[in-house]
Amino acid sequence: MFTVKVYVLRLGHRPGRDKRITTHVGLTARAFGADGFILADVSDERVLEKLREACRRWGKRDFHLECGVNGVKYIKEWRKAGGVAVHLTMYGLHLDDVVDEIGRSSKDILVIVGASKVPRIVYELADYNVAVGHQPHSEVAALAVFLDRLFRGKELHFIFPDAELCIVPSPKGKKVAKCGEKKNK
Repeated sequence: MFTVKVYVLRLGHRPGRDKRITTHVGLTARAFGADGFILADVSDERVLEKLREACRRWGKRDFHLECGVNGVKYIKEWRKAGGVAVHLTMYGLHLDDVVDEIGRSSKDILVIVGASKVPRIVYELADYNVAVGHQPHSEVAALAVFLDRLFRGKELHFIFPDAELCIVPSPKGKKVAKCGEKKNK
């Protein structure tokens, strides 16, 4: 479907405060079609372990996970290797004005998602500073909307081939099955 790789780089994670929201950024990256999640500038194995568990149970075991890398250096190396850096910020160009151009690129995409105040250099290093609306809102929401637009909604139908568990759509209640059983129902 999509021939380039899409990775999400999380900046500004504060382990004592942001572990749940950072985990949600990683879960959203995985579920909405990204190929990897990198937690910059700090090592927080608890976040990565939660993401590994989701990959094991719900599929996508090949989802790249990494933490503790220098965020600015990672962006520079990504661009040097020929990739494009997309920084999600409410101060950027509107998503609708740039998403098609980004999607047509044959370059791997690094989506940068900040937590606390993002350093000015990130704005300068990014090929695109992209706003999902120009109002304050959650970085999880921004990532979900960006990836949904980038993949044109196809990611909402993903069932990963290596998944142990699958949701059985239901008008009421919760139904979860082993993935092989779902196909037989």
